[in-house]
Amino acid sequence: MKSGNTSVCASDAPAPQHAPRWPAEAWRLGVISGAAVAALCFVYLVVLVIGLATLPSPDHPVQQPWFALLELLILLIAPAMVALAVAICCSASPGRLPLALVGLVFFAMCALTTSAVHFVILLLGGHAAFAGEPWSTLVFSFRWPSLVYALDILAWDVFFPLGALFLAPAVQGTGLARGVRVLLVISAVLALAGLAGVALGDMQVRLIGVVGYALCFPVAAAMLALRFHREGREVAG
Repeated sequence: MKSGNTSVCASDAPAPQHAPRWPAEAWRLGVISGAAVAALCFVYLVVLVIGLATLPSPDHPVQQPWFALLELLILLIAPAMVALAVAICCSASPGRLPLALVGLVFFAMCALTTSAVHFVILLLGGHAAFAGEPWSTLVFSFRWPSLVYALDILAWDVFFPLGALFLAPAVQGTGLARGVRVLLVISAVLALAGLAGVALGDMQVRLIGVVGYALCFPVAAAMLALRFHREGREVAG
């Protein structure tokens, strides 16, 4: 031991850690998932319009193959939403990361709930084993009240808006980032407002929430994809 010398030799110093590569991966994930959410939601709206336009009567449910296609699209949108939330978490500043993580959890809960609902409807909703049962409409129907309808409300009018509200502050910056924050908050407020339909017993009021997560949120996702793309190019350049 050398007295009077408190310096540390270079060989004794800990090796510098390499910067994590997750930001670059987050940008790629953000571009892909944001574009996927926007594109899939656009296709969903197109298919929905076609399905509604081909109804034999206003009270008739959407017919096949449009109904099955709508269910499949939701099963694709749900994981893309979670991936987009992961990208937001990875790109968030340390101070906003806790909020982003809470938002990710709520988005995952939304995705899990709605995926379970629509997977069950897709496989069992029209199954002959349940078609003749008097209680089947109380389970599989999207006419209020029913079990799947209540779960879907939980997913999109509770879990989704909570996730969007927590993710919004994690998208920092001006320009596109500000627009994304505004759209996320608007989509959350509209989705929460859709709960009024449950309280009033009028599911037409719930369409307010549909505007939030079927129109405002996909636009926010497209803007996020563009933002991630621009930031990725700036860093690479």
